[in-house]
Amino acid sequence: MAKAQKVELAEALALEPPWRHLCYVMLYAPNPRVLFSGRIPLRYAVLMCMRFDGRLGFPGGFVDDQSSSLEDGLHKKLLNSLGEGVSTFSVEHTDYRYTLSDAKSQVVAHFYTKCLTLEQLQHVEAKAPLAKDYGQEVLGLVRVPLYILRDGVGGLPAFLRNSFIGASREQLLETLRYLGILVPETSQSSMK
Repeated sequence: MAKAQKVELAEALALEPPWRHLCYVMLYAPNPRVLFSGRIPLRYAVLMCMRFDGRLGFPGGFVDDQSSSLEDGLHKKLLNSLGEGVSTFSVEHTDYRYTLSDAKSQVVAHFYTKCLTLEQLQHVEAKAPLAKDYGQEVLGLVRVPLYILRDGVGGLPAFLRNSFIGASREQLLETLRYLGILVPETSQSSMK
């Protein structure tokens, strides 16, 4: 979605075929743990997926017209890609962040954020390898390192050098700032 622009949800929902709806979610949880004998507080755990094409993205996918809502369609995609671990929560309309539209590909992408408990997030991680599409569409889950090591390279800056699908990299950083997970000086140095 290289030429995507934000659109209102109602406008996106009014689009008819051949337009397709893509729903995906950033799952995150408060994480009180620390690395290296307490030197690096983790504060949060954020999940992303290694996709079939080798790029990083958020879990989700195209929803079919048979779903009663975008959230129901997203839940079905999460069950297929992440497995039964997603049965401990549901993505609600209140978790909706925004929609991106790409006229060239005729895709509207609906982005959600869902705060879980650390136990729920760990349950998702544990059950994912048993999911129907795991090892095919989803090659693995990865936690985003939300810290910067003393060398200024390790942690988030190194992670951001990976290949991301569509606007996922920008959405990750923008959402981490919006939620207050990244402090401004961390996010600025990570963008370099």
